[in-house]
Amino acid sequence: MALTQRAKDELQAQPAMSEIAFGDLTWTYIERPAQREMENLARNHPYFHPLNLDDCLSRIQRPKIDEYDEHLFMVLHFPVYDRQAQVSSPSEVDFFIGKNFLVTVHCSGNLKRLSQFFRDCQTDETARRKYMGKGSGHLFHQIIDRLVDAIFPMLDKINDKIESLQDTVITRPEARTAQRILVVRHDIISMQRVVRPQIEVMDSLERQLKRRRHPFLEEDLGEYFGDVGDHLHKIRGVLEDQKDIIDSLSDTSNWLTSHRIQGIMRLLTMFLAVFTAVKLLSDMEGANSIPRAWVHNSPHFASAVAVQVTIVIGMVFLFHRWRWI
Repeated sequence: MALTQRAKDELQAQPAMSEIAFGDLTWTYIERPAQREMENLARNHPYFHPLNLDDCLSRIQRPKIDEYDEHLFMVLHFPVYDRQAQVSSPSEVDFFIGKNFLVTVHCSGNLKRLSQFFRDCQTDETARRKYMGKGSGHLFHQIIDRLVDAIFPMLDKINDKIESLQDTVITRPEARTAQRILVVRHDIISMQRVVRPQIEVMDSLERQLKRRRHPFLEEDLGEYFGDVGDHLHKIRGVLEDQKDIIDSLSDTSNWLTSHRIQGIMRLLTMFLAVFTAVKLLSDMEGANSIPRAWVHNSPHFASAVAVQVTIVIGMVFLFHRWRWI
């Protein structure tokens, strides 16, 4: 409990808006923005569109790119795995990119790679020189590249879950296995919903940079963001393959469960058929039309029991011959 309280205290002590300056470039980092931070941005950058500033406070924005004469505004989403819900959810990051500035608005504060990268540049001069010394475009690429690469370990974890399910779906075709399949399938679909729109934005940005539509950014960025786009296309392909595999496992699990139910119903039906035949003969023996002396006569009673046993054995033999059992 003490560690949890300490983490809360550190979170409250950390400012929502911080800046790093290196040469002519300034990186403004905002985490969990409020109206106050947007007002500060509006004062420092009066050419930022008010609608874009409002978008930074909204939690329902779709990925997009807005072009202006002196800067770009981008909304991107990256998947974050929720251990409690066992599913990935989108985490939004908004970017303002200009010649001498980069503003990142981290809406939920749960992208550890982004916050850690900012702290590294904040505390390490070598990191500042390496990542901020080539301009805002290269710094932006470094951020995007890290956040995209963070998706690959998540894909590896999904692969591990799928391999585990492949081993258990045959040996234990039970309701718990089917539930695990549905959870993994939900996670894959959620990641697809996050990744797919980013590909369109990255492809659009790559085309614009190769046509030099943004002279305030560096000349060789098109190839860099083309590489990021390739990574996103690869991630989408892996997710599609995983979706196909998990769908096959779901079909197999459903078939095995249905087959198991059919086997149980078949056994119950055979038991009912044997029981009905035996009971029918017993009812005939006990009917008023049969003399009671015949029923209580030991040889006659033994013959009746033998007939019942013969019927049971005969029905079981037929069921086995017909491969019902």
